[in-house]
Amino acid sequence: MTNSGNLYFFKNNGTQNHDILYLRQKAQTQDQEILNPNQFSADGTSSLTDYAISNDEKYLAYQVSSSGSDWNEIKVMDLHNKNVLKDHLQWVKFSSTSWKGDGFYYSRFPEPQKGDALSGKNEYHGIYYHKLGTDQAEDQLVFRDNDHPFRNFYTKVTEDERFLIITASESTSGNALGVLDLSDRQNKIKWIVENFNDDYYYTGILGDELFFSTNADAANWKIVSFNVKNSRSNLQQTIIPESKDAVIDGSTFCGKYILVRTIKNATHQLQLFFTNGNLYRTIELPEMGSVGEFNGLATSHEMYFSFHSFLRPNTVFNYDMNSSKSSVFFKPNLTYNPDLYTTEQIWYKSKDGTSIPMFLTHLKNKPTGSLTPTLLYGYGGFDIPVMPAFNPARIPIIENGGLFAVANIRGGGEFGKNWHLAGTKQNKQNVFDDFIAAADFLVTHNYCTRKTLAIEGRSNGGLLIGACITQRPDLCQVAFPIVGVLDMLRYHKFTIGWAWATDYGSSESETDFNYLIKYSPLHNLKPNNYPSTMVVTADHDDRVVPAHSFKFTATLQEAQK
Repeated sequence: MTNSGNLYFFKNNGTQNHDILYLRQKAQTQDQEILNPNQFSADGTSSLTDYAISNDEKYLAYQVSSSGSDWNEIKVMDLHNKNVLKDHLQWVKFSSTSWKGDGFYYSRFPEPQKGDALSGKNEYHGIYYHKLGTDQAEDQLVFRDNDHPFRNFYTKVTEDERFLIITASESTSGNALGVLDLSDRQNKIKWIVENFNDDYYYTGILGDELFFSTNADAANWKIVSFNVKNSRSNLQQTIIPESKDAVIDGSTFCGKYILVRTIKNATHQLQLFFTNGNLYRTIELPEMGSVGEFNGLATSHEMYFSFHSFLRPNTVFNYDMNSSKSSVFFKPNLTYNPDLYTTEQIWYKSKDGTSIPMFLTHLKNKPTGSLTPTLLYGYGGFDIPVMPAFNPARIPIIENGGLFAVANIRGGGEFGKNWHLAGTKQNKQNVFDDFIAAADFLVTHNYCTRKTLAIEGRSNGGLLIGACITQRPDLCQVAFPIVGVLDMLRYHKFTIGWAWATDYGSSESETDFNYLIKYSPLHNLKPNNYPSTMVVTADHDDRVVPAHSFKFTATLQEAQK
C-alpha cells in the first residue's frame, strides 16, 4: 500500500510459472497489470526477486534473476507508460532497493573474474546510489568496508526519507546497525550498533526515534528504539519487552500502532501495540496457520495481511483499525474441499528428552495404520521457522490417503534464539536426532512403517536428509535431499558459503573439524543398504553449488549395496 492509498499486489491464475504484479488504484475495483515476469524469458527461467516503487509512484525498480541464480539485474520501469528505461544494473546480489529522490540505493559485488560467477567467493559488498538516467559506472559508492571483505550490507530509506538505515552482516546471524543522515553532505555513517552479536530488523520511524525488533538480551525478541539525534545514539530503549511464550517474527507501523507478528507453538499471531508498548488488540486469525506479508502505513487506519495454512492457500485480508474488523480482500477458488482434511499438532520426545512439536495433515477421521504413505519434512537451521504453509504438491498426498508431517526441530526459529543455538555448530547433532525421533515416532505409533515412509529437506534441510540416511540407513524407504549442503568440509569455499559458519562452524578450525567430520554426509557414506534416494540439484544454483549433490550422488552409488 502506498501513501496515495493505491495497492500493489501479486496474482497468479494457478497455471503461470510466475506471479504477476498488479495495481488497484484507490477507490477502484479493477486491477491493472503492471509487470509480468512470465514475459522475461521464453523458457520461463527468469524471475522477479524484488521490487520497489518510488515515493511519487512514477517509477518501479525491479530485480531479475536468471535460472535461479542469486545474481540479479536491476531494471527500471516508467509506471505512467510502462516503458522500461535504459537504466540497467548488474552484479547485484543480496540487495534491497531503496528510493531517495530521483534515484535509489542498492548493494552489489565487484564484477567476478571470468568463469567465477557461479562458484567464486563473494567479497567486498558495497552500497551504491544510482541516479536515474545515468550509467552504472557513474553510481556513487556510499560505503564499502575494504578491511572486511566478507561483510554484506542492506539498506532501507526511512519513510520520511531523512535517514538511510544500513544493516551490516558477516554471517547469517547477527548484524551491526548504521544510520546515515541524508541531509549530511559528508555522508558520515553513525554506527548505533557496532558489534555482530545480535540481530536487528527495522520496524519504523516516529519523529527522531528509530524502532527495531531485536534478540539482544531477549531470546524471544523485543522491540526497541534509538534516538538518532541523541549524542549517545547507541543507547536503546525497550518499547515492547520479550514475551515468555511467543517469539516476535516481524513488525511495522500501522496507523498509530505497532503491528507485531509473533510465533507461538509454531503458529502465527498478529497483535497491535500502542507506541508506548502497551497491547491494544490481538487480531483474530481464521485457524492454525501462518501470516505471510503484512503491510500498512503510519498515515493510514487500514492494513493488509495474507494468511495460509497446510490446507488453504493465501487469503488476503483487509483490517480496519478503527472498527477492529477484518474483511476478505482476495480468496482463491479451490478445486478440492479442504474441509475433508485436518491438521493436528502433536508433541514427541527427542533423544535427549526435549519435546518437539510436529504437524500432521491428513484425511479427517482416518484411522492410523501401518500402510499409510507418509512424507516427513524438516529443515532445522539458521533461525528459520517452518510454519504451516500451503504447497499444492502436498495435496495429492493427502487426497490419496497419505500423511504429510512437518517436524519443528531445533536449529529453526520456532522458539527463539535458544532453540536456534541448540541446533548449531557442536549442537548440530541435536537437529538430526530430533528428525530421526520424529520418524521413529511415526513408525512406533502406527502412522506408517519404514517401507511407507519418505523424508524430504531442502538446502540446509538437504543436509538434514543426507545426515539422517548416513546415520540411520534403515530410517525410511525413500529420501529426497534437495539442493543439499552435503560436503561440510568444503562448503565455505564456494560463493556465499562462508556466511554459514555461524551455524555450522568451519573445517579450518580444528575444533569445528572434529564435529563436522562426524556428520558430513559426503564423508560418512559407507557400504550399506541406503533408502531409494533422489538427489536433486539446480544447474545454476550459486548458493548451494551443484558440486555438493554431484559428489554425494557418485559416492552414494558406490556405497550402495
